[in-house]
Amino acid sequence: MSTLIVTKAEFQRLAEVRLAEAKALLDLGKWDGAYYLAGYAVELALKACIIKMLMETDAFPDREFSRNCYTHAIKTLVRVARLDDRLKAAGSGDPYLLANWAIVLGWSEEKRYHRVDEVEARALYDAIANEEHGVLPWLKTWW
Repeated sequence: MSTLIVTKAEFQRLAEVRLAEAKALLDLGKWDGAYYLAGYAVELALKACIIKMLMETDAFPDREFSRNCYTHAIKTLVRVARLDDRLKAAGSGDPYLLANWAIVLGWSEEKRYHRVDEVEARALYDAIANEEHGVLPWLKTWW
């Protein structure tokens, strides 16, 4: 039976699961699915960051906040998690991280209707998973 995830720990775990699933699909040459799931790993990680941010404040969120939390748009989620300034600062010291974010920002859930080739799928996975300059390791410092 499926259950809806709601906690920060569940979002964190599912982000890691989606990235592992993306890697498994890459290894099988299933580029479309690998690309799609890798992007969801970032979305889930950002939602974990949003939960952490909410837990650290006693302020009531503005009216648009909840609606913006339910988006798949990575750029919007970065803003909602209040990571945009932190990303700019990190990117100024790590151009590889900034380049990896540029690749990730090209992901969209709308890509489920696209054919993705090996180069694009591997580029997204690598941008997310790279241990030194990857998007997911960076996000883990904020979740």
